[in-house]
Amino acid sequence: MIVGLPQEVMDNEFRVALTPGGVESLTHAGHQVLVQRGAGVGSGFGDEEYAQAGASLVDTPGEAYAAELVVKVKEPQPSEYPLLRPGMILFTYLHLAAQEALTQALLDRHVTAIGYETVQRDDGSLPLLTPMSEIAGRMAVQIGAHLLERPQGGRGVLLGGVPGVRQGSVVILGGGAVGTNAAQVALGLGARVTVIDLNLDRLRYLEHVLHGSLSTVASNRRNIAEAVRRAEVLIGAVLVPGARAPHLVSEEMIASMAPGSVVLDIAVDQGGCVETIRQTTHSRPTYLMHGVVHYGVPNVPGAVPRTSTYALSNATLPHVLALAQHGFEAAIRADRALARGVNTAYGEIAHPAVALALGRPHVPIEQLVAA
Repeated sequence: MIVGLPQEVMDNEFRVALTPGGVESLTHAGHQVLVQRGAGVGSGFGDEEYAQAGASLVDTPGEAYAAELVVKVKEPQPSEYPLLRPGMILFTYLHLAAQEALTQALLDRHVTAIGYETVQRDDGSLPLLTPMSEIAGRMAVQIGAHLLERPQGGRGVLLGGVPGVRQGSVVILGGGAVGTNAAQVALGLGARVTVIDLNLDRLRYLEHVLHGSLSTVASNRRNIAEAVRRAEVLIGAVLVPGARAPHLVSEEMIASMAPGSVVLDIAVDQGGCVETIRQTTHSRPTYLMHGVVHYGVPNVPGAVPRTSTYALSNATLPHVLALAQHGFEAAIRADRALARGVNTAYGEIAHPAVALALGRPHVPIEQLVAA
């Protein structure tokens, strides 16, 4: 199969979908890989490394998109929509529940689109989302601590405090991969950390494995409102696979926070769990509302592209090899987790959560393949 690796075009997105080692695995298996020149530079991989791995270097995104299987990091941007073609397989993060225009472009062009974030094992785990969630969670605290500094518009609080001065307060909505990693880093800095989740078993687990000034709170409107009011850093880490994130934090709750407090919503690419959040960019990452610093960058791991690219490629490469070796239909028949990742195929929405979020009809992938 011919595999295409275009350069990412999202603002300050320096990740690339495959390392030279991943490309070598594909070419060694007999596949042709078209790598757009410069695609790996932001992650520290030069064109010559890809050439040595057996890739064919191409000059334009159109040439990379001409492949049968296109592997990316982030969802296609509007400038890339004209490059989408009937019959192509697109394997990338999609977040279609918050991307109606992209969904329509994929349907109109009959693109088979598989979302990393919706590849899901029988036990409910998300193996291709987890590595980026781990990075985003750890970075959220790092970024929040920086934004709390007065020159950044923050309240001027040191998260870890000092002897005789209380620590800063970090509130995390969601105890999954993002929330757990955020809690680890915040506790390591010495902050007072509150994790809020619906799953009491998950909260028990976090209390067992995390140590420091940690509180766990069952999720309900009153508990969220009280925790948000006291938070100096609020991290949204809520995930419903494939679906829009529920709004758990109202504008009224945000207005109750102390001026200079910081909100980071890692769920912003799925619509966000904070009512006042909107997408920002690495170039202009923050804005003020009700005196609270808001950070809504949807591609947080793109700021540490070398680490992120290695982590992502490690997770996705087995699936890329399977798709290239066996083709789409055989690959999803052999791998239930990959089949669950299919968002669109044959001009239809195949993922039920995406269809529900957009108010569109849903056709199960099994039915589409059988037809």
